[in-house]
Order: sequence, then C-alpha cells, then structure tokens
Amino acid sequence: MNRRRLTTLFTTACAFTLLLNLNIYAATTEKKPNILFAFADDWGWPHAGVYGDQTVQTPAFDRLAKEGVLFTQAFISSPSCTPSRGAVLTGQHFWRLDEGANLWSSLDKEIPVYTELLADAGYFVGYTRKGWGPGRIADGGRDQNPAGPRFNSFEQFLKDRPDGQPFCFWFGSHDPHRGYNPKLKQQMGINPDSVIVPPYFPDSPAVREDIADYYAEVQRFDNDVARLLTALEEIDELDNTLVVVSGDHGMPFPRCKTQLYDSGARVPLAIRWPQNIPGDRVVNDLVSLTDLAPTFLEAAGMEPLEIMTGQSLLGILTSNKEGVVDESRKYVFFGRERHTVSQEDPISGGYPMRAVRSRDFLYIRNFIPQRWPSGTPDFKKAYKDNAWLSDCDNGPTKFFMWAHRLDPKIKPLYALAFSKRPGEELYDLKHDPYQTNNVAADPDYAEIKSNLKDVLTTELRRTDDPRIQGKGDKLEQYPYYGGAPAWPGQDVIDQYK
Repeated sequence: MNRRRLTTLFTTACAFTLLLNLNIYAATTEKKPNILFAFADDWGWPHAGVYGDQTVQTPAFDRLAKEGVLFTQAFISSPSCTPSRGAVLTGQHFWRLDEGANLWSSLDKEIPVYTELLADAGYFVGYTRKGWGPGRIADGGRDQNPAGPRFNSFEQFLKDRPDGQPFCFWFGSHDPHRGYNPKLKQQMGINPDSVIVPPYFPDSPAVREDIADYYAEVQRFDNDVARLLTALEEIDELDNTLVVVSGDHGMPFPRCKTQLYDSGARVPLAIRWPQNIPGDRVVNDLVSLTDLAPTFLEAAGMEPLEIMTGQSLLGILTSNKEGVVDESRKYVFFGRERHTVSQEDPISGGYPMRAVRSRDFLYIRNFIPQRWPSGTPDFKKAYKDNAWLSDCDNGPTKFFMWAHRLDPKIKPLYALAFSKRPGEELYDLKHDPYQTNNVAADPDYAEIKSNLKDVLTTELRRTDDPRIQGKGDKLEQYPYYGGAPAWPGQDVIDQYK
C-alpha cells in the first residue's frame, strides 16, 4: 500500500484520536509538559565538550547532558537539510515523504507533522529562524512552515503565549552552516592549532582554520541554547519543559554533510526533563531523530500515529538505566536522494543511497554508482548553474583538497571524499571507526554483508521505499527549487596551492 493511501486511511483515525486527546486534556488536572526543540544547522557528532572534544566549548549542551540523558548513537534520517527536518517533523523515514525526500522541495500538507498534532491538542506552537526547509511551503499546499507559526524570538513567543497553555517551540539556528566569519573564532577564543583534524582531511593550516570557524559557530549556537534555558528559568518553566538539543546532520565539509558515514549521519543529542527523566545518564542505544515526533506526542499524553516509523524514546528516557537500555534497537536506518542538482547533464537526479547501521558495522547501498557521490568535478558538464562538486559545500577544506588532489599525500583523501564508489560499502566500526576502509569485497565479511543487506532490504520494503520498489525515478522527477555551489574560479583555488 502506498504512502498516500496510508495517509488517507489514517486521517479519519487521526481526527478521532485528536478529539479523544482533547477530551482527556480537558478532563485532567495534570500539567502538560512544554516542549523545546533546539536544532542546529550542520552540527555533527562528536563536536561537543561532553563527547570529549577538548577544543569546542559547549557548556549549555553539556549541562543538559549532565542534568538529563546524553545519547552517543543518534542518527538523522537523511544528511541533507530539507529531508532531515521533514523526517523529524513527521516521525517518518525521509523516503516516505515524496517530494520532501529531496533538498529544496515541498512537504505535502496531507503528511501529518507533530507540531500540527500538538496544536490541535491544545498546545501553543511556534518556531524561529530556520524551521522546515529550504523549500517552498505553498507548493505543498500549506499556509505556514510545518514547524509552526513564525516568531521573531523565543522571548516574543513566550510573551504571546496564553497564560497556562503548554507550548511546543522549535528553535532553528542557522549555525554552524556556512558561510563563516573568520573573526568569530577569535572572539570565541578558538585556536586553530588545537582543533581535531579527522584522518580523512589533510592536516593543513587552511583546514585547521576552517574547522576552527565551524567550531566558533557551534559555540554561538550553544550560547543561544543557554539563553533559551535562562528564559525558561525566569518564568519558572524549565523543569516542566522537555528540552531536546541536536543537529540536522554532519558538518558542511567533504565526506561529512550529504554522506552516510558517521561524519554525516551521526549527531549530538541531549534530552532534559527532570520531572520525569532521571538525569546524569549516558545512553548508547541506536536512535533516530525520527523518534522525536512520537516521543513528543507520548510526552503530551497522545498516541503516536501508526504511520510514524520512529519509535518513542520515552521508555528509555524514564528507565533510570544507562548504556544499552533497549536491546531491541539493533539497527538504525538512513539514506539520501537528491541534495543539489549536481550530476552531469542531462541527469537532474541525485545520488541515491540507503544504509543500515548496527553497533559494529555500517552497510551502505549505492543504487547508481555510475554517478558522482559529491557531484561532478567537471563544472562544464554540470546539469545546472555550473555546479561543481556541489553536494559538498564550498569552503577552504574543499578548495584545498581540490588544489592538491594530485599530491600523493592528498590524493587518497580526495578520492575518499569525491571519487565514485562501488555499489556496496561495508565498514567494521571496531577496527575502522572513521569508516575509511571498505571491506564489502572481503570474503571474510561476506556473511555479515549479506545479513545487513537483508536487514536493510526488509526495512525498505516494510516502509514502502520507492527506491526498493523500482520506482526511484519518481523521487528524481520532483522539481528542484534551489541552486548549487558553483566553480569558484581558478584565482580562488590558486590561493590554496
């Protein structure tokens, strides 16, 4: 049964459920929790002090982790802004969102989002800065952002909130998305010499400066989170607020954002709600940000919709346990369709991928390995706007790697980030935590690869992924409303030689 038919079937059920929940809400004297979701733009794991990064300073996030639950194995649904945010709002795998599976798209109004469900159940809902997107809201038949009505600030939202009404707020920062202000790292006290350079990047001054600029915006986001907490403390609502802080995918660097390695798909996640969640715990369960929508609904006393593929985290959060709490969470699933229009003319589609992650292995299926995973390196052949490796944001690290791509020391790193890949990838996480050694063709891993492939295929079929149903063209034919990073010019590249 396709997704639209499922949605239609559940619309009536949703209406009944909402009426039931409204009656329950009116009848109970128990105070409903507020929900505050702070979502960074391009903030990946493990760039927070509480995860062991000794350079970036994140005292607000670290506080939430200490007073609540810190997740070490949290993943997005897709490492691209629009589908990642759509998956959070709907509680569904991104591939079930039709045009919403792509960047710069739309999100059909018939697909339920948790913000609207909570609003219908009596919550005061709003967002500021970046909500769902980028994309066109009206093209999905909506009259406002799926994240809710827009407010200039959280403080204005609290001021406009009716007395005693529970609220749900989405704080969508634009940090640490590019472009960067080089002066900010000095203001934030970040020394480029102290940053951690992953082994898939060249260790050069240009790369270190670039990472330091990224860290500076991570710290600015953390400062914003601190102000949100202060605003709640001032009105004595902090302890009755379920506070969730995370990022929509990995950092905007080569082999990170848009890619399915941990550097692109794994994100920070901390959750605080002291009235119901025992704090100072570290949880290692494999979780997805699609789990947040059903968590929010359950915390509000509502039943998650059956069409949601995410699973509520409330049982884990209230368990008072650490480590692996729910043994049934053996896998997490994610993937990608079109990010930018980055392939060679006349291909207007993307680089379709799906992955399954266990605690010990990552298996990736690249559906069309003939294409470029980060976009074409030949901007003269690009489909649109002189796109150049445009599934990777332009910036110093990308420019440096391109300028030195023939250097024997840089060439293997350039290939990891930008070259074509085989149809299958498999990584042994215990021996290869940075996922740089593909063992998919190794006979010693044949059984593991086969098992993970079966697990992934079963999930894709169970959840009606068009790609596994032979209907992948459907996902590529939707309009693309955005641009693409262009070739910056040889004069810019020469600066990095």
